[in-house]
Amino acid sequence: MEQILKKIRKYNTWEGQSFHIGYERSEYLEKIIEYIGTRLVKVLVGQRRVGKSYILRQIINLLTAHKGVSPQNIFFINKEYTAFDDIKTATDLDNLFNYYKKIYQVTGKVYIFLDEVQNISNWESFVNSYSQDFTGEFELFITGSNSNLLSGELATLLSGRYIEFEIFPFNFFEFAGIKNIYTHLQENFLTFLQTGGLPEMFHLNSEELKRNYSESLKDTVVLRDIVGRHRIKDLPLLEDLFKFLAVNIGNFTSFSSIINYFKNRQKKTNYETISTYVGYLKNTFIIHQAGRYNLRGKQTLGGEYKYYLNDLAFKNFLFGFYPSDIGYNLENYVFTQLKRMGYKVSVGILNNLEIDFVAQKSEKTIYLQVCYLLSSQKVIDREFGNLLLIKDNHEKFVISLDDIKFSNYEGIKHLHPWELQ
Repeated sequence: MEQILKKIRKYNTWEGQSFHIGYERSEYLEKIIEYIGTRLVKVLVGQRRVGKSYILRQIINLLTAHKGVSPQNIFFINKEYTAFDDIKTATDLDNLFNYYKKIYQVTGKVYIFLDEVQNISNWESFVNSYSQDFTGEFELFITGSNSNLLSGELATLLSGRYIEFEIFPFNFFEFAGIKNIYTHLQENFLTFLQTGGLPEMFHLNSEELKRNYSESLKDTVVLRDIVGRHRIKDLPLLEDLFKFLAVNIGNFTSFSSIINYFKNRQKKTNYETISTYVGYLKNTFIIHQAGRYNLRGKQTLGGEYKYYLNDLAFKNFLFGFYPSDIGYNLENYVFTQLKRMGYKVSVGILNNLEIDFVAQKSEKTIYLQVCYLLSSQKVIDREFGNLLLIKDNHEKFVISLDDIKFSNYEGIKHLHPWELQ
Protein backbone atom coordinates (compact mmCIF):
# COMPACT_ATOMS: atom_id res chain seq x y z
CA MET A 1 0.00 0.00 0.00
CA GLU A 2 2.90 2.33 0.71
CA GLN A 3 4.20 1.92 -2.84
CA ILE A 4 0.78 2.65 -4.33
CA LEU A 5 0.44 5.78 -2.22
CA LYS A 6 3.89 6.88 -3.33
CA LYS A 7 2.96 6.47 -7.01
CA ILE A 8 -0.27 8.43 -6.80
CA ARG A 9 1.07 11.22 -4.56
CA LYS A 10 2.06 13.36 -7.53
CA TYR A 11 -1.54 13.41 -8.79
CA ASN A 12 -2.87 14.75 -5.51
CA THR A 13 -2.52 18.06 -3.69
CA TRP A 14 -1.33 16.60 -0.39
CA GLU A 15 2.09 18.24 -0.47
CA GLY A 16 1.15 21.56 -2.01
CA GLN A 17 1.37 20.59 -5.69
CA SER A 18 -0.40 22.76 -8.24
CA PHE A 19 -1.88 21.42 -11.44
CA HIS A 20 -2.77 22.78 -14.85
CA ILE A 21 -6.54 23.31 -14.75
CA GLY A 22 -7.06 24.26 -18.40
CA TYR A 23 -9.70 26.58 -19.78
CA GLU A 24 -12.31 27.27 -17.11
CA ARG A 25 -15.64 25.64 -17.99
CA SER A 26 -17.61 28.26 -16.08
CA GLU A 27 -20.96 27.08 -17.42
CA TYR A 28 -20.50 23.71 -15.71
CA LEU A 29 -18.71 25.02 -12.63
CA GLU A 30 -21.55 27.39 -11.84
CA LYS A 31 -24.03 24.51 -11.93
CA ILE A 32 -21.86 22.19 -9.83
CA ILE A 33 -20.94 24.86 -7.26
CA GLU A 34 -24.61 25.13 -6.30
CA TYR A 35 -24.40 21.62 -4.86
CA ILE A 36 -21.01 21.84 -3.12
CA GLY A 37 -21.49 21.48 0.63
CA THR A 38 -24.25 18.90 0.26
CA ARG A 39 -23.96 15.13 0.60
CA LEU A 40 -25.32 14.62 -2.89
CA VAL A 41 -22.91 12.63 -5.06
CA LYS A 42 -21.90 14.83 -8.00
CA VAL A 43 -21.81 12.67 -11.13
CA LEU A 44 -20.15 13.97 -14.32
CA VAL A 45 -20.88 11.86 -17.38
CA GLY A 46 -19.92 12.27 -21.01
CA GLN A 47 -17.84 10.98 -23.88
CA ARG A 48 -14.13 10.40 -23.41
CA ARG A 49 -11.84 13.42 -23.86
CA VAL A 50 -14.48 16.12 -23.48
CA GLY A 51 -12.83 17.63 -20.40
CA LYS A 52 -14.39 15.89 -17.39
CA SER A 53 -10.98 15.48 -15.69
CA TYR A 54 -10.18 19.16 -16.16
CA ILE A 55 -13.48 20.10 -14.56
CA LEU A 56 -12.62 17.92 -11.55
CA ARG A 57 -9.27 19.70 -11.25
CA GLN A 58 -11.04 23.05 -11.52
CA ILE A 59 -13.33 22.03 -8.65
CA ILE A 60 -10.31 20.94 -6.59
CA ASN A 61 -8.64 24.29 -7.30
CA LEU A 62 -11.82 26.09 -6.26
CA LEU A 63 -11.96 24.18 -2.97
CA THR A 64 -8.31 24.66 -2.03
CA ALA A 65 -7.72 28.19 -3.39
CA HIS A 66 -11.05 29.81 -2.61
CA LYS A 67 -12.96 27.69 -0.09
CA GLY A 68 -10.21 27.16 2.46
CA VAL A 69 -10.11 23.36 2.11
CA SER A 70 -6.80 21.81 3.14
CA PRO A 71 -5.02 20.10 0.19
CA GLN A 72 -4.65 17.01 2.37
CA ASN A 73 -8.43 16.70 2.54
CA ILE A 74 -8.65 16.08 -1.21
CA PHE A 75 -8.45 12.45 -2.40
CA PHE A 76 -8.15 12.04 -6.18
CA ILE A 77 -8.11 8.89 -8.32
CA ASN A 78 -7.99 8.78 -12.12
CA LYS A 79 -8.28 5.27 -13.50
CA GLU A 80 -7.02 6.44 -16.88
CA TYR A 81 -3.51 6.82 -15.43
CA THR A 82 -1.24 3.79 -15.13
CA ALA A 83 -0.22 4.97 -11.64
CA PHE A 84 -3.65 3.81 -10.47
CA ASP A 85 -3.54 0.38 -12.16
CA ASP A 86 -3.21 -1.35 -8.79
CA ILE A 87 -6.63 -0.04 -7.79
CA LYS A 88 -8.73 -2.73 -9.41
CA THR A 89 -11.61 -3.24 -6.99
CA ALA A 90 -13.68 -1.31 -4.48
CA THR A 91 -11.78 -3.13 -1.73
CA ASP A 92 -8.44 -1.92 -3.13
CA LEU A 93 -9.84 1.61 -3.23
CA ASP A 94 -11.16 1.42 0.31
CA ASN A 95 -7.84 0.11 1.64
CA LEU A 96 -5.91 2.87 -0.11
CA PHE A 97 -8.33 5.55 1.09
CA ASN A 98 -8.01 4.47 4.72
CA TYR A 99 -4.22 4.20 4.42
CA TYR A 100 -4.06 7.75 2.99
CA LYS A 101 -6.15 9.08 5.89
CA LYS A 102 -3.88 7.34 8.36
CA ILE A 103 -0.57 8.50 6.83
CA TYR A 104 -1.69 12.12 6.43
CA GLN A 105 -3.67 12.12 9.68
CA VAL A 106 -6.66 13.57 7.88
CA THR A 107 -9.40 15.14 10.01
CA GLY A 108 -12.62 16.86 9.00
CA LYS A 109 -14.47 16.51 5.73
CA VAL A 110 -12.74 14.61 2.92
CA TYR A 111 -13.55 15.44 -0.69
CA ILE A 112 -13.31 12.28 -2.80
CA PHE A 113 -12.78 12.57 -6.57
CA LEU A 114 -13.05 9.36 -8.62
CA ASP A 115 -12.32 9.87 -12.33
CA GLU A 116 -13.49 7.22 -14.84
CA VAL A 117 -14.87 5.27 -11.92
CA GLN A 118 -16.41 2.56 -14.12
CA ASN A 119 -12.91 1.05 -14.44
CA ILE A 120 -12.96 0.00 -10.78
CA SER A 121 -14.77 -3.28 -10.16
CA ASN A 122 -17.71 -2.96 -7.77
CA TRP A 123 -17.05 0.78 -7.36
CA GLU A 124 -20.72 1.21 -6.51
CA SER A 125 -20.23 -0.25 -3.04
CA PHE A 126 -17.51 2.32 -2.22
CA VAL A 127 -19.59 5.27 -3.44
CA ASN A 128 -22.72 4.05 -1.71
CA SER A 129 -20.87 3.45 1.56
CA TYR A 130 -19.11 6.80 1.83
CA SER A 131 -21.98 8.88 0.49
CA GLN A 132 -24.19 7.57 3.31
CA ASP A 133 -21.64 7.15 6.12
CA PHE A 134 -23.04 9.28 8.95
CA THR A 135 -19.95 8.68 11.14
CA GLY A 136 -17.77 10.95 8.98
CA GLU A 137 -17.97 13.82 6.54
CA PHE A 138 -17.42 12.87 2.92
CA GLU A 139 -18.33 14.58 -0.33
CA LEU A 140 -18.00 12.61 -3.55
CA PHE A 141 -17.43 13.66 -7.16
CA ILE A 142 -17.31 10.91 -9.78
CA THR A 143 -16.99 10.80 -13.56
CA GLY A 144 -17.71 8.13 -16.13
CA SER A 145 -17.84 7.62 -19.89
CA ASN A 146 -20.88 5.38 -20.03
CA SER A 147 -24.50 6.51 -19.83
CA ASN A 148 -25.34 3.41 -17.77
CA LEU A 149 -23.03 4.59 -14.99
CA LEU A 150 -25.92 5.06 -12.59
CA SER A 151 -28.18 2.27 -13.72
CA GLY A 152 -29.53 -0.63 -11.76
CA GLU A 153 -28.68 -1.16 -8.13
CA LEU A 154 -26.71 2.03 -7.49
CA ALA A 155 -29.45 4.24 -8.88
CA THR A 156 -31.85 2.52 -6.48
CA LEU A 157 -29.49 2.83 -3.52
CA LEU A 158 -28.67 6.47 -4.26
CA SER A 159 -32.19 7.44 -5.28
CA GLY A 160 -32.54 11.15 -4.55
CA ARG A 161 -28.94 11.36 -3.30
CA TYR A 162 -27.04 12.21 -6.48
CA ILE A 163 -27.06 14.92 -9.13
CA GLU A 164 -25.90 14.23 -12.68
CA PHE A 165 -24.17 16.62 -15.09
CA GLU A 166 -23.65 15.68 -18.74
CA ILE A 167 -20.41 17.20 -20.05
CA PHE A 168 -20.13 18.06 -23.74
CA PRO A 169 -17.18 19.13 -25.90
CA PHE A 170 -16.51 22.84 -26.18
CA ASN A 171 -19.26 24.87 -27.83
CA PHE A 172 -18.70 27.94 -29.97
CA PHE A 173 -18.64 30.32 -26.97
CA GLU A 174 -15.76 28.37 -25.43
CA PHE A 175 -14.06 28.05 -28.81
CA ALA A 176 -14.21 31.84 -29.17
CA GLY A 177 -12.90 32.30 -25.63
CA ILE A 178 -9.93 30.02 -26.21
CA LYS A 179 -9.12 31.61 -29.56
CA ASN A 180 -9.82 35.11 -28.19
CA ILE A 181 -12.08 35.92 -31.14
CA TYR A 182 -15.04 38.21 -30.63
CA THR A 183 -15.46 39.66 -34.13
CA HIS A 184 -16.26 38.15 -37.54
CA LEU A 185 -18.52 35.69 -35.74
CA GLN A 186 -20.07 34.20 -38.85
CA GLU A 187 -16.69 33.41 -40.40
CA ASN A 188 -15.35 31.94 -37.17
CA PHE A 189 -18.52 29.93 -36.58
CA LEU A 190 -18.13 28.35 -40.02
CA THR A 191 -14.58 27.42 -39.05
CA PHE A 192 -15.91 25.84 -35.87
CA LEU A 193 -18.45 23.79 -37.86
CA GLN A 194 -15.59 22.42 -39.97
CA THR A 195 -13.50 21.36 -36.97
CA GLY A 196 -15.44 20.62 -33.79
CA GLY A 197 -15.09 21.18 -30.09
CA LEU A 198 -12.87 18.39 -28.75
CA PRO A 199 -10.56 20.21 -26.30
CA GLU A 200 -7.36 18.56 -27.52
CA MET A 201 -8.03 19.74 -31.07
CA PHE A 202 -7.12 23.30 -30.14
CA HIS A 203 -3.52 22.20 -29.50
CA LEU A 204 -3.08 20.42 -32.85
CA ASN A 205 -1.79 22.49 -35.73
CA SER A 206 -2.30 20.32 -38.81
CA GLU A 207 -5.20 18.54 -40.48
CA GLU A 208 -3.26 15.27 -40.33
CA LEU A 209 -2.77 15.50 -36.58
CA LYS A 210 -6.44 16.29 -36.07
CA ARG A 211 -7.46 13.38 -38.28
CA ASN A 212 -5.15 11.00 -36.41
CA TYR A 213 -6.46 12.22 -33.06
CA SER A 214 -10.09 11.80 -34.14
CA GLU A 215 -9.32 8.28 -35.38
CA SER A 216 -7.53 7.39 -32.17
CA LEU A 217 -10.38 8.66 -30.00
CA LYS A 218 -12.98 6.84 -32.09
CA ASP A 219 -10.96 3.64 -31.79
CA THR A 220 -10.69 4.09 -28.02
CA VAL A 221 -14.46 4.45 -27.72
CA VAL A 222 -15.22 1.55 -30.05
CA LEU A 223 -12.46 -0.89 -29.10
CA ARG A 224 -12.03 -0.14 -25.41
CA ASP A 225 -15.41 1.05 -24.26
CA ILE A 226 -17.61 -1.14 -26.45
CA VAL A 227 -15.66 -4.18 -27.60
CA GLY A 228 -13.84 -4.35 -24.27
CA ARG A 229 -17.09 -4.53 -22.30
CA HIS A 230 -19.41 -6.43 -24.61
CA ARG A 231 -19.34 -9.55 -26.72
CA ILE A 232 -19.06 -7.95 -30.15
CA LYS A 233 -19.32 -10.59 -32.83
CA ASP A 234 -18.90 -8.29 -35.82
CA LEU A 235 -16.47 -5.41 -35.26
CA PRO A 236 -16.48 -4.34 -38.95
CA LEU A 237 -20.26 -4.01 -38.76
CA LEU A 238 -19.98 -1.81 -35.66
CA GLU A 239 -17.43 0.39 -37.44
CA ASP A 240 -19.59 0.63 -40.56
CA LEU A 241 -22.68 1.40 -38.48
CA PHE A 242 -20.91 4.30 -36.81
CA LYS A 243 -19.85 5.63 -40.21
CA PHE A 244 -23.41 5.29 -41.54
CA LEU A 245 -24.85 7.27 -38.61
CA ALA A 246 -22.08 9.90 -38.78
CA VAL A 247 -22.57 10.69 -42.46
CA ASN A 248 -26.37 10.66 -42.14
CA ILE A 249 -26.77 13.10 -39.26
CA GLY A 250 -30.08 14.88 -39.39
CA ASN A 251 -31.80 12.25 -41.58
CA PHE A 252 -34.61 10.03 -40.33
CA THR A 253 -33.36 6.48 -39.96
CA SER A 254 -35.01 3.24 -38.87
CA PHE A 255 -33.36 -0.02 -37.92
CA SER A 256 -35.07 -1.61 -40.92
CA SER A 257 -33.55 0.94 -43.30
CA ILE A 258 -30.11 0.34 -41.78
CA ILE A 259 -30.52 -3.41 -42.27
CA ASN A 260 -31.52 -2.86 -45.91
CA TYR A 261 -28.55 -0.54 -46.42
CA PHE A 262 -26.13 -3.26 -45.31
CA LYS A 263 -28.06 -5.95 -47.19
CA ASN A 264 -27.55 -4.01 -50.42
CA ARG A 265 -23.83 -4.11 -49.67
CA GLN A 266 -23.81 -7.87 -49.05
CA LYS A 267 -23.57 -7.51 -45.26
CA LYS A 268 -26.02 -9.66 -43.35
CA THR A 269 -27.37 -8.43 -40.05
CA ASN A 270 -30.63 -8.29 -38.13
CA TYR A 271 -32.81 -6.01 -36.03
CA GLU A 272 -31.48 -7.23 -32.68
CA THR A 273 -27.83 -6.70 -33.65
CA ILE A 274 -28.39 -3.21 -35.08
CA SER A 275 -30.51 -2.19 -32.09
CA THR A 276 -27.86 -3.49 -29.68
CA TYR A 277 -24.94 -1.84 -31.48
CA VAL A 278 -26.75 1.52 -31.71
CA GLY A 279 -27.40 1.23 -27.97
CA TYR A 280 -23.71 0.64 -27.30
CA LEU A 281 -22.74 3.71 -29.34
CA LYS A 282 -25.31 5.84 -27.50
CA ASN A 283 -24.03 4.61 -24.13
CA THR A 284 -20.56 5.98 -24.90
CA PHE A 285 -22.09 9.41 -25.73
CA ILE A 286 -20.41 9.42 -29.15
CA ILE A 287 -23.84 9.68 -30.78
CA HIS A 288 -27.24 10.95 -29.61
CA GLN A 289 -30.69 9.88 -30.72
CA ALA A 290 -33.69 12.16 -31.26
CA GLY A 291 -37.14 10.61 -31.48
CA ARG A 292 -40.26 11.96 -33.15
CA TYR A 293 -42.83 13.92 -31.16
CA ASN A 294 -46.42 14.23 -32.37
CA LEU A 295 -47.40 17.84 -31.73
CA ARG A 296 -51.12 17.13 -32.05
CA GLY A 297 -51.26 14.05 -29.86
CA LYS A 298 -48.48 15.26 -27.52
CA GLN A 299 -46.83 11.85 -27.64
CA THR A 300 -43.53 10.29 -28.64
CA LEU A 301 -43.52 8.19 -31.80
CA GLY A 302 -41.28 5.19 -32.40
CA GLY A 303 -39.90 3.58 -35.51
CA GLU A 304 -37.71 6.33 -36.94
CA TYR A 305 -35.05 8.48 -35.30
CA LYS A 306 -32.49 11.10 -36.15
CA TYR A 307 -28.91 10.73 -34.96
CA TYR A 308 -26.42 13.44 -34.11
CA LEU A 309 -22.73 13.30 -33.25
CA ASN A 310 -21.45 14.38 -29.87
CA ASP A 311 -18.75 16.25 -31.77
CA LEU A 312 -18.46 17.11 -35.45
CA ALA A 313 -14.74 16.26 -35.52
CA PHE A 314 -15.61 12.60 -36.06
CA LYS A 315 -17.46 13.41 -39.27
CA ASN A 316 -15.23 16.23 -40.51
CA PHE A 317 -11.89 14.48 -40.10
CA LEU A 318 -12.82 10.80 -40.50
CA PHE A 319 -15.34 10.96 -43.32
CA GLY A 320 -14.72 14.36 -44.87
CA PHE A 321 -16.26 17.82 -44.81
CA TYR A 322 -18.00 19.17 -47.90
CA PRO A 323 -19.62 22.61 -48.42
CA SER A 324 -23.00 20.88 -48.75
CA ASP A 325 -22.58 19.61 -45.17
CA ILE A 326 -22.89 23.05 -43.55
CA GLY A 327 -26.65 22.82 -43.04
CA TYR A 328 -26.39 19.38 -41.42
CA ASN A 329 -23.45 20.43 -39.26
CA LEU A 330 -25.37 23.52 -38.14
CA GLU A 331 -28.33 21.32 -37.20
CA ASN A 332 -25.99 19.04 -35.26
CA TYR A 333 -24.58 22.05 -33.38
CA VAL A 334 -28.03 23.35 -32.43
CA PHE A 335 -29.04 19.87 -31.20
CA THR A 336 -26.01 19.47 -28.92
CA GLN A 337 -26.30 23.07 -27.70
CA LEU A 338 -29.91 22.44 -26.68
CA LYS A 339 -28.83 19.26 -24.90
CA ARG A 340 -26.15 21.06 -22.91
CA MET A 341 -28.73 23.72 -22.02
CA GLY A 342 -30.65 20.93 -20.28
CA TYR A 343 -33.41 20.28 -22.82
CA LYS A 344 -34.85 16.96 -23.88
CA VAL A 345 -34.79 17.28 -27.68
CA SER A 346 -37.16 15.65 -30.16
CA VAL A 347 -38.13 16.16 -33.80
CA GLY A 348 -41.64 17.62 -34.10
CA ILE A 349 -44.26 16.06 -36.38
CA LEU A 350 -47.28 18.19 -37.31
CA ASN A 351 -49.53 16.49 -39.85
CA ASN A 352 -47.12 15.84 -42.73
CA LEU A 353 -44.72 18.61 -41.74
CA GLU A 354 -41.53 18.44 -39.71
CA ILE A 355 -40.39 20.84 -37.00
CA ASP A 356 -36.63 20.46 -36.65
CA PHE A 357 -36.56 20.51 -32.85
CA VAL A 358 -39.01 20.42 -29.98
CA ALA A 359 -36.97 21.20 -26.85
CA GLN A 360 -38.52 20.59 -23.43
CA LYS A 361 -37.42 20.98 -19.82
CA SER A 362 -39.58 21.32 -16.72
CA GLU A 363 -42.60 23.32 -17.84
CA LYS A 364 -40.79 25.06 -20.71
CA THR A 365 -41.09 24.13 -24.38
CA ILE A 366 -39.49 25.83 -27.38
CA TYR A 367 -39.70 25.08 -31.09
CA LEU A 368 -36.82 25.61 -33.53
CA GLN A 369 -36.24 25.51 -37.24
CA VAL A 370 -32.62 25.37 -38.44
CA CYS A 371 -31.53 26.55 -41.87
CA TYR A 372 -28.12 27.40 -43.33
CA LEU A 373 -29.42 30.46 -45.20
CA LEU A 374 -32.86 31.98 -45.74
CA SER A 375 -31.92 32.30 -49.39
CA SER A 376 -35.33 32.84 -50.99
CA GLN A 377 -38.90 33.74 -50.15
CA LYS A 378 -39.82 30.08 -50.58
CA VAL A 379 -37.30 29.08 -47.90
CA ILE A 380 -38.47 31.90 -45.60
CA ASP A 381 -42.11 30.82 -46.00
CA ARG A 382 -41.19 27.21 -45.25
CA GLU A 383 -39.03 27.80 -42.16
CA PHE A 384 -41.25 30.42 -40.53
CA GLY A 385 -44.48 28.99 -41.94
CA ASN A 386 -44.03 25.57 -40.32
CA LEU A 387 -43.67 27.22 -36.93
CA LEU A 388 -46.72 29.44 -37.48
CA LEU A 389 -48.84 26.30 -37.84
CA ILE A 390 -48.15 25.43 -34.18
CA LYS A 391 -51.07 27.00 -32.36
CA ASP A 392 -49.74 27.52 -28.86
CA ASN A 393 -47.89 30.26 -27.00
CA HIS A 394 -44.50 28.58 -26.59
CA GLU A 395 -41.46 30.43 -27.94
CA LYS A 396 -40.49 29.75 -31.54
CA PHE A 397 -37.13 30.34 -33.21
CA VAL A 398 -35.57 30.15 -36.65
CA ILE A 399 -31.78 29.77 -36.56
CA SER A 400 -29.66 30.54 -39.60
CA LEU A 401 -26.31 31.97 -40.67
CA ASP A 402 -27.67 34.90 -42.69
CA ASP A 403 -25.85 38.22 -42.52
CA ILE A 404 -29.11 40.06 -41.87
CA LYS A 405 -31.60 39.11 -39.16
CA PHE A 406 -35.35 39.44 -39.13
CA SER A 407 -36.19 41.50 -36.04
CA ASN A 408 -39.49 39.65 -35.61
CA TYR A 409 -41.60 37.51 -37.93
CA GLU A 410 -45.14 37.33 -36.58
CA GLY A 411 -43.79 36.60 -33.11
CA ILE A 412 -41.08 34.18 -34.23
CA LYS A 413 -37.53 35.15 -33.25
CA HIS A 414 -34.68 34.87 -35.72
CA LEU A 415 -31.32 33.99 -34.15
CA HIS A 416 -27.77 33.37 -35.20
CA PRO A 417 -26.53 30.05 -33.77
CA TRP A 418 -24.05 31.75 -31.44
CA GLU A 419 -26.96 33.54 -29.78
CA LEU A 420 -28.50 30.25 -28.61
CA GLN A 421 -27.52 29.98 -24.95
